Amino acid sequence: MALTGTLKDFGIADILQLIGQQQKTGVLYLKSKDQDVQVYFRDGNIVRAESITRKKKDLIGSMLVRAEIITEQQLESALETQKRTLKRLGDVLTASGAITAQKLKQMMQLQVTETLYGLFSWKAGTYEFKQEDVQADGESITPLRAESVLMEGFRMVDEWPHVRKKLPHEAITFERIKELPASKAKEKEDDFDAAFDDAFSEEKKDENKGEFKSIGSSERKVYELIAPGRDVRKLVDLSCMGEFETCKALVNLLNLEYVRAHQSSGRSVSAGGAGLLVRVGGMVARAVVTVVVLAALGFVGSRLRPDTWDLGDDSASSFADPAAQRLLATAQQARIQAALEVFRLEKGALPERLDALVEVGLLQREDLRYPWRDDYYYRRTSDRQFILLSPLR
Repeated sequence: MALTGTLKDFGIADILQLIGQQQKTGVLYLKSKDQDVQVYFRDGNIVRAESITRKKKDLIGSMLVRAEIITEQQLESALETQKRTLKRLGDVLTASGAITAQKLKQMMQLQVTETLYGLFSWKAGTYEFKQEDVQADGESITPLRAESVLMEGFRMVDEWPHVRKKLPHEAITFERIKELPASKAKEKEDDFDAAFDDAFSEEKKDENKGEFKSIGSSERKVYELIAPGRDVRKLVDLSCMGEFETCKALVNLLNLEYVRAHQSSGRSVSAGGAGLLVRVGGMVARAVVTVVVLAALGFVGSRLRPDTWDLGDDSASSFADPAAQRLLATAQQARIQAALEVFRLEKGALPERLDALVEVGLLQREDLRYPWRDDYYYRRTSDRQFILLSPLR
């Protein structure tokens, strides 16, 4: 079976579906600009997925440390032992008693699923499937049906925009404001196992369909993990359910008003790496925008003749020279556009009205109409796109 080409012609979903339906055994090689992933199939089932260009934070050892399942010292010790014995890191960790074989398998399964679901966000790249012998390692992960991965991938693609709208960045922290209702179902003995199983069970997926307003085991797990200073990224790491399931659980809790979200300005120092970057970035952006815009306006003003301006009684922003108005309006629009971009960086989305730029101190009220009598025409078309025009005259 020869299968090779670009993802623009044949998408990830089509490839997985074809290999699964034909129950092929082999390796699917996927490459994009900066990523290189290999997916291993046996009889149409996915038995392994590896990112050759995986970042350090996505390595199994780092995942275990961030989830606070093992300590940094335990990882360093295991890595030293691995160098001497050439054993797999997971085998070293389980042999030392740092982690149970069951929890290691769950984390490795999570690593594989996160790699697979990340493929659905690829917009371009190449693929090649080679039929070759692949050995299934049942001790590492449970084989995944291609159809199940497809269904979950499509669900994520469909629901991610709603999640991102509610959680635009990872620097958000949360506060519990009321208790969850008592669980009707009998709680499983192992919370870690329960949360992981719920994240990938069909029952849980059906429970959470629709309005992002149901409370299940995932929501209960995340609710218990919420604490001062823990942002979205930390909760994803601790929950061990994957980014999408954790974020969706947070959205459900927000929708039902069991928790309250806090922006980066209210974050504690211990969890503030990303938040600090956002705040500093916003201040730097404001400074740069202000300097650039003022310089541009100064340059334009120095080349206009003040004696051509008519500051009459009817309007202080009326000019005798229409060309001067148009020239100044071009610079002023650039200033407004820059302020809109700063607002988007700080808030996660563009404002509904230009007045919001005044309310947050990015512009003055007169900036919204200078050098015209009327306000500029503005309409937001999406969280990142807008239309800005001079007033109709």
